[in-house]
Order: sequence, then C-alpha cells, then structure tokens
Amino acid sequence: MTALVFAASALSGCSTINEKLAAGAGYVLPVWAGGEPADIPPRQGTPEYDAFMKERERKRLLPAAERGDEPKAATKPATTSTSTSQDAVH
Repeated sequence: MTALVFAASALSGCSTINEKLAAGAGYVLPVWAGGEPADIPPRQGTPEYDAFMKERERKRLLPAAERGDEPKAATKPATTSTSTSQDAVH
C-alpha cells in the first residue's frame, strides 16, 4: 500500500512540475529540439504583443505599394529526368 501511495504522489508531482516548466521551455530550447522559431509573434497579453498588433494594423491600412513587403517569388517545379525514353521505373 505504501508503494502505491508513493507512486501516486510522485506521478502527481511530475504533472505539476511539467505544467510550470512547459510554459517557458519553448524559449530555452533550440528550434531543432522543438523550441519556438525566432519569427513567431509575441504572446498575447504582453506589451510586445500590443505593439506588434498596432504595427500590423498600421501596415494593413497602408496601400500595398507602400507596405514594403516583397511578394514571394513563384518557384517552377524542377524536372528530374531529361531522357525521353519510356523505360519502366521499378
């Protein structure tokens, strides 16, 4: 019975610790290990978020020519084969 009580308390302690660590772990981890990328917007409820939203709204109201955003270049699909033979691919 003691072992069950100990196991239950240990597992409940892990969930409490993980809840608190998970909120800030994304800032510390590199992107390749599952962390947040550098170009994500700030979290809601912070002063940085309010400034981000004001800037976003300001840019939205500008004409497209004045925004300074460059359109993404369209990419052409690459051809992988230059031969004209009709060999079966296995």
